[in-house]
Amino acid sequence: MLLQRNKLGSVRPPKRCRSDMDNTSTSDIVIINGNSHPDLANMVAERMGLKNGGCSVFHKSNRETIVEISDSVRGKDIYIIQTGTKDANNNIMELLIMAYACKTSSARSIVGVIPYLPYSKQCKMRKRGCIVSKLLAKMMCTSGLTHIITMDLHQKEIQGFFDIPVDNLRASPFLLQYIQESIPDYRNSVIVARNPGVAKKANSYAERLRLGLAVIHGEQKEAESDEVDGRYSPPPTSSSRTRTTSVSVGVPEHPVKVKPPLTIVGDVNGRIAIMVDDLIDDVESFVAAAEMLKDNGACKIYVLATHGLLSSDAPRLLEESVIDEIVVTNTIPHEIQKLQCNKIKTIDISILIAEAIRRIHNKESMSYLFRNVTLED
Repeated sequence: MLLQRNKLGSVRPPKRCRSDMDNTSTSDIVIINGNSHPDLANMVAERMGLKNGGCSVFHKSNRETIVEISDSVRGKDIYIIQTGTKDANNNIMELLIMAYACKTSSARSIVGVIPYLPYSKQCKMRKRGCIVSKLLAKMMCTSGLTHIITMDLHQKEIQGFFDIPVDNLRASPFLLQYIQESIPDYRNSVIVARNPGVAKKANSYAERLRLGLAVIHGEQKEAESDEVDGRYSPPPTSSSRTRTTSVSVGVPEHPVKVKPPLTIVGDVNGRIAIMVDDLIDDVESFVAAAEMLKDNGACKIYVLATHGLLSSDAPRLLEESVIDEIVVTNTIPHEIQKLQCNKIKTIDISILIAEAIRRIHNKESMSYLFRNVTLED
């Protein structure tokens, strides 16, 4: 390295280039979390060699949410780890208040790490309802969040609801690795889509594992779109005389949708059936599909999903079902459900979240985390 001299002849130390500086600086990273999943937040902080920031979130007697941040966040990059659980409304309010508290405390950037985004299934217009995911996205942007990290959105198009960058991570590499390493004789397996809507995801798994594909078609119960609401009622008739004349335009009636009985497209006889999905919440459809697979000769039945919400009496139904094993990631806490059902297994994805945080903080490309990942995952 050449030394430079000033006009007086003394030696002047060389200027340090930006490339010479340390690429990783964790002094300006602060990780905080709400009450939804503190274990995941601690695992992510431990993997990054950081201490969880001092933030307490509690509720008053009138159920108002109070957030107190003890550490300074001025000019720092804040990562708020808050997932969705069965207490979704409180989870959302805690996240919004924490983000706004950091915003008003002059944080440099506020990244919401939301492994499971609540209300993600309400991303389409249904009857006289509304698109709740759009509303939630607007609230998060207004609260001060500058970036979102999530995992396996129910619909990829939800990213378009946000006015800030959204990184939708995938859990498929972890689930594929589990199939290859933990399911004996997985080469004798067939990937099953429990309905045609999951067929693309199931096909993506089948292609990378070089396995067969089966699709279950039909429904046992009516879908939400089949429920009768006020729009099916005839228009009101008025006996009073008006100056307008009603003209029949001959609009044909829509034919009634008839759901066919459950049928399997594909061969599962004597094979291991692996059902894949993004979310397990109400398990009646999974149990019905598993019974049909068993009746068609499947020797073992596995269910793999990213998010294991497992609401209501789902653990009991799974324990009593013919399903041999349910595999989910720890995007949602389900320790109580595991005590009620011994078939539930958990895959840790904290290393993926920690790597995403590190890359965003160091302004590195995120494409490495999406290598060999398809849009259908």
